[in-house]
Amino acid sequence: MPDPAQTLRLHPEDSVAILTGPAPAGSQPLGFGVTLDHPVARGHKIALHDVPPGGAIVKFGQVIGYASRPIAAGEHVHVDNCAFGIHDQTYEVGADYEKALASVPKVAPRHFMGYRRANGQAGTRNFIAICATVNCSATVIRRAAEEINRSGILADYPNVDGVAAFAHGTGCGMDAGGEGADLLQRVLWGYATHPNVGATVFVGLGCEVMQLARMKALYGNADEGRFFGLTIQESGGTAATIAQIVKHIQNLLPEVNAVHREPIPASELKLALQCGGSDGFSGITANPALGVASDLLVGMGGTVILSETPEIYGAEQLLLRRAASRDVGDKLIARIRWWEDYTRMNGGSMDNNPSPGNKLGGLTTILEKSLGASAKAGSTPLTDVLAYGECITTPGFVFMDTPGYDPVSATGQIAGGAQMLVFTTGRGSAFGSKPTPTIKLATNSRLFADMPDDMDLNCGDIISHGVSVEDKGREILDLVLASASGQKTKSELLGLGDNEFVPWQVGAVM
Repeated sequence: MPDPAQTLRLHPEDSVAILTGPAPAGSQPLGFGVTLDHPVARGHKIALHDVPPGGAIVKFGQVIGYASRPIAAGEHVHVDNCAFGIHDQTYEVGADYEKALASVPKVAPRHFMGYRRANGQAGTRNFIAICATVNCSATVIRRAAEEINRSGILADYPNVDGVAAFAHGTGCGMDAGGEGADLLQRVLWGYATHPNVGATVFVGLGCEVMQLARMKALYGNADEGRFFGLTIQESGGTAATIAQIVKHIQNLLPEVNAVHREPIPASELKLALQCGGSDGFSGITANPALGVASDLLVGMGGTVILSETPEIYGAEQLLLRRAASRDVGDKLIARIRWWEDYTRMNGGSMDNNPSPGNKLGGLTTILEKSLGASAKAGSTPLTDVLAYGECITTPGFVFMDTPGYDPVSATGQIAGGAQMLVFTTGRGSAFGSKPTPTIKLATNSRLFADMPDDMDLNCGDIISHGVSVEDKGREILDLVLASASGQKTKSELLGLGDNEFVPWQVGAVM
C-alpha cells in the first residue's frame, strides 16, 4: 500500500520527489510497487522513475548527481546509489543579467533605527571591542571583557551592548607579507572599524608578527579617541595589562554610551547570508524565503552577501549567468579554480560536503547542497565578488570568497561590514555572532518546536501550513529590520557569539 507520507516534486523535470514526512520500512511512498526495506526520514528523496547506472538524478531542475547503480521508481535515492559527478562548467557569464535586473523588485523605502557614526557608517549595535593581535594576548582580553561585563557597570550605560573580546589562535609564526597575514589584518581592522563598534582596544604581546602600527600604516591612522593599543610586555605583564584595559574601558563608557538610535534607510543595511546544519528542506523553505527577503532588501538599495565558496560548487554557473560584468564573473571563476586546486593539493575533493549531519537530513552531494544554499541570494544581479574580509562597498547581491565552515565564513562577512546576519538551519545550530547579531531560521517545524530558545523564526510552515515563500520572505525582512533596530535575537539572549570569531588561516605556520 502507498505510504501516507506526502511527497513534493520541486520542478517538472525532476527525477526525485521529497518526502515531507517519514516513510516506514515496508511502505511504498509513491505506490510504484517498490517496498522500502528501511525507514526513510522526511527531507529525503524518492525516485519518480527508473534511473539507469550513470543516469542523471535531477532536483530543482538541475543535476545533483548520477546513479551509481540501477535505481527503481519508488526507491530511496541517497549515498548508496547517487554519486557526485562532473557538473556543467560551460560558464555563460552574464547570460541572464537582464532577466536578473528585471527581477529587482520595486519596493517602497523602509528604515531601521540604528546608530549613525561620525564617519557616516550605520550601526545596528554599539559594542566596545577588544581585539587580540596575537594568540598570546587572548587570555588577557577575555579576562578584561569578562571583568567589565560581570561587574554590573554596564547597567549605567544602556546604549552599550557589551564588551566583546575577539581572540584568535594566530598572529605570529607566519610570513608577515604572506596571504595569511593579509587575511588576519583585514579581519582585525574590519572588526575594529565595524559600524556596530563604538570603540576598540587592540592588545598584543609586543614581539609578534601582527603589529598594530603596520595595520595603521596600511589602512590609515585612526582617531585615538576610538582606537587604543597596548602590549603586555610594555604594560607590566598579564595582571597589569588586564587592569589597564579595564580602566581604559571604564573611561570610554560615557562617550560610547552617548549615542542614540535614529531612523536610517534600509539601503544602508548589509545583510550576511549563512546556512549550517542544512537538511533536505533547506533549499525548499528557509533558503528560498531568505532569497525573497534578499531581493526585497536589494530593491531598497541594500546589500546582501553570499559566501562559502565550496558550498556554491555546482551552482556557480547559475550565479555567473547573473553577473553584472565579465570582470565580476571572472573573479568568481578564479576563486572556483583556486578552491579546486587547493582541495586537490591537500588530497581532498570539492565533494567533501555534505557533512554527516547534512546526509542524515537528506542531502546527498555537494551539487544538491549548493543549489539549495545559493537560493539564499535570491534572483538579482551579481554585482561584485570580494576577497575574504574585504570591505563591502558595492550595493546589491555580492559574493565573498570564504570557506564553508560557518564561523570562519561569518567572520569574513562581518569583517567586510555586515551589520546583520541571517543563518538558516535544518538540523539545528547554536551559532551566534558579535558585534553583528545573528537571526536563525528553522527550515522545518519539528526543529522550531525542538529548539525554541535557539530559533528566531519557523520557515517549516511553508510545507506544514502552506505559507507562501513570498509571504515568509516578507516576514524575514520585517524581522531583520526589527532586529537591526535593537530587538534582541535568540542567540543574543543566550549570550552566544564569544567563540565564533574565527579568522581564516592559510599559509605555512612557521
